Amino acid sequence: MTDDQWYEEAREICLKRLDRRANTRSELAEVLDSKGVPESVREAVLDRLTEVGLIDDADFAKRWTASRHGMKGLSRKAVAADLSRKGVDSHLIEDATSQITDADELDAATELAITKLRAGRGVDQARLTRRVLGALARKGYDPQIAWTAVRAARDKLGEEPPEAPTTGLFD
Repeated sequence: MTDDQWYEEAREICLKRLDRRANTRSELAEVLDSKGVPESVREAVLDRLTEVGLIDDADFAKRWTASRHGMKGLSRKAVAADLSRKGVDSHLIEDATSQITDADELDAATELAITKLRAGRGVDQARLTRRVLGALARKGYDPQIAWTAVRAARDKLGEEPPEAPTTGLFD
């Protein structure tokens, strides 16, 4: 295949992927590598798509952050890990995740805790608390935020807040 043919093939692959959802430059580079596209052609296609605005890692990171934090309740740390896996540059990750404030994180964790506590009605309080803390940990929240969220959730539900264990849960 000539470079011109590779270019058209690579361009088509990228456009089809971008038609389905936004992709990072790194994600598209991986796809093109897997298809055997020569590096010089790959870079030319990706540079052109970036130039015309079809690839924008900064915008991708901001939208991903808003979506994953707002819709899925992921912590700042979990969103940053997702973006890193997608090949987004660390300074773009920092910029995007800085839009999540500490108060936003606590609010999201508290809402998740309320949902989990309501779903676990009838379960022993200590067991339910461990389950909720585990769910928050899987969303990337650190122990301090998790405990604060569980206490706030129990308070909002008119329940007695749990006592934090002195050892064992997050050791």
